[in-house]
Amino acid sequence: MKEITIISGKGGAGKTSFTASFAFLAKNRVLADCDVDAADLHILAQPKIVHQEDFFGGKKATIDLNKCSHCGVCIENCRYGAIGQDFVVDHTACEGCALCHYLCPETAVTMEETLNGKWFISETRFGPMVHANLIPGEENSGKLVALVRNQAKVIAEERNMDMVIVDGAPGVGCPVISSITGVDHVVIVTEPTMSGVHDMKRALELVRHFNIPVSLVINKWDIYPRMTMEIEEFAKSENIQLAGKVPYDRAVTDTMVRRRAVVEVGPGPAADAIIGVWDQLKQRIWQ
Repeated sequence: MKEITIISGKGGAGKTSFTASFAFLAKNRVLADCDVDAADLHILAQPKIVHQEDFFGGKKATIDLNKCSHCGVCIENCRYGAIGQDFVVDHTACEGCALCHYLCPETAVTMEETLNGKWFISETRFGPMVHANLIPGEENSGKLVALVRNQAKVIAEERNMDMVIVDGAPGVGCPVISSITGVDHVVIVTEPTMSGVHDMKRALELVRHFNIPVSLVINKWDIYPRMTMEIEEFAKSENIQLAGKVPYDRAVTDTMVRRRAVVEVGPGPAADAIIGVWDQLKQRIWQ
C-alpha cells in the first residue's frame, strides 16, 4: 500500500481539485481529507457518512470554586489571561498548558478533556473516505490529522486497498507536518505567482527535512509564463521532478460548481494535463 499527500504551501493553489481528480483516476484507493481546519474535499466527493465520533484532543483548566481560596496565583501566572477575577476559566483563551493546575496550593484546578471536533468515515463515488471537522478556534489539529490518516490506513489494510490519497492542509504548520510524515510521496501544487513560488519553496524545505520523495505540479501555468519558466529552472537546479503543467481552464470552475472533478466530465485542456500528471506520478510512486 502506498500513501501520497498533496500539499500546496498556500491556500487556493488547486490542491483539493487535484486530489479529487487523482481520486477519480486512481483505482482501489482510500481518501483522507487532512485539511481539518477548513475541510472542503467533501464538497466534491459528496460523502455519505457511515460512522462518526467525537474528537477529544486536549485538556483545559477548570477551577473548583468550593476549593479555591482566591489566592490569585493562577491569575498572576497565566500568560494567556484565561482566568478572570471571578476565578472562572475562559476556555476560548485557555491553551491547556496546565501551569495553574501545578501551581494551585489548594489543588482546586483540574484539567478536563474538551471536545475539539468530529471525525467521520464515509462512502463516496471515489471509494471510502475519512474526514474531520475541527471546531473553529480549537487546537490539536495535528492530532486530528494523525487520527484521520491512521483510520484511512486501517480501512486500506482491511479492504486490501492499494493507495491512500491524502488532501493535506495549506501552509507549513503542524497539520501539514502531520499530513506528510511517513508518507511515500508528496505532491506540491504551486502557481506562477510571487506568493505561490515563495510558499512552494517553504513547503519543499519542509518535505526535504523529512527526506520524502517529492514531485512538483504547476497549476494555471499560462497565467504568467515567465514565472512558470523560473519555476521550471528552479526545479531543474534543485533536482525536483516536475510532474506536469496544467493550463488555466474555465472548465475547472464549471465542474467544481457541479461538485465534480474536472477529469470526470470529459476531455479538455486542464483535464488532459491532469491525466498526464497522474500518469507521471504513478510511474514514480510504483517504480
